[in-house]
Amino acid sequence: MSALLTSELIASTIEQAPIQGRVMLKLLLLQHFDITPEEISYIAADRPDPRCVAGSKPIHQMVKQDALRDVTNRRDEYRRRVRLRRERLWLQMEAMKGMIALAEGMIRAATDLLRTRFKLDAEAVNAITQSARTAVPKPAIRSLNRRWDEDEISAESYQEARLGLEIQAQLRLIEKYRKRLEVSEREWKSINAAPLQDHEIGHIWGIPAGSLAGRKVKHLHQYLHAIQSALQKASAQTVPTTGALDLWKETLAVLGERPVERSIALYDGLERTEEALVEKLRTFAWGTLGEDLEAKFWLSLVHGASSNAVHSENTRSVFGLQRLLAVLSEIDSSPDALEEELLARTAPTPKDVPALTDEAAQPKAEEMGQMQQHVLTSFIGELHNDLQR
Repeated sequence: MSALLTSELIASTIEQAPIQGRVMLKLLLLQHFDITPEEISYIAADRPDPRCVAGSKPIHQMVKQDALRDVTNRRDEYRRRVRLRRERLWLQMEAMKGMIALAEGMIRAATDLLRTRFKLDAEAVNAITQSARTAVPKPAIRSLNRRWDEDEISAESYQEARLGLEIQAQLRLIEKYRKRLEVSEREWKSINAAPLQDHEIGHIWGIPAGSLAGRKVKHLHQYLHAIQSALQKASAQTVPTTGALDLWKETLAVLGERPVERSIALYDGLERTEEALVEKLRTFAWGTLGEDLEAKFWLSLVHGASSNAVHSENTRSVFGLQRLLAVLSEIDSSPDALEEELLARTAPTPKDVPALTDEAAQPKAEEMGQMQQHVLTSFIGELHNDLQR
């Protein structure tokens, strides 16, 4: 039965409902459906007039432009809020999936380099991966740099050790990325299973809570009955009747699988300039930002650039997350490109070339001419031999 429930069937059932039920269902599912101008006019006309608290209302009720504008603004506010929240979580999940795939590719490339170029056996590589959690990279890198500067280690041994540290760093990053992905997926399921709340619908519609609750129960019952009938007709076999609560949950689950509507985000001032933000996003995507700065930068991407971003949905932007996906799509994740990146990243710093001491390499002093000798002796205060009598 649930396999026959599609987003097209849900949309057609909602469109066939009377206008009051259509408005109620679309407000409940505002993150998936839009309110048309006709329905906005109905909402504005259906709102109680505070001037007519008693007695009969006018027969020919006129809808003012202020009421239409008020309903439209509130609809836009809540629609932007719920859809931006859905888009943000989707961007977080896609970014973490891309970074996990990139880190896994880096680990495979580093392992292949250690096995082929540096001739490490499988046991040595397994020992490197098993000690990833307990390894402390910064002191190890400082020790390698000191030994390299003091000529205690060869370039090949230095790069071999750095590749092992790179594998451990990428393994720790993958573990962190997977935890973030799990958190985002839980929030994703939560928001997809949560329709618009009653007080939010009441703020848009402007009707009392009691009337709103009665209409909600009435039209939800009609919708679920219509869905049940449509599924029974579409099914060739006799299937057990699905409960109303299960049908509503399945409706939310089916709509949650619809593609996310992408928004056009403007630069919000993160990292002060857009060029600096893109450069930091590249460093973040490659996993070279540093474990201490990486978590802080991820929070700034999730919560936006404004200091009030945590408290207000309107100040939160998805510009950074959108640019992160663009940066990930530009990265060449082929094995050859990843090996080249690893070799460049783990190569030792070239040392200064010592000065040549060979006499042939030293420039020869040019012989001084007569005019040059005259100028030199003039500076000293002596006369040239040709001028002396």
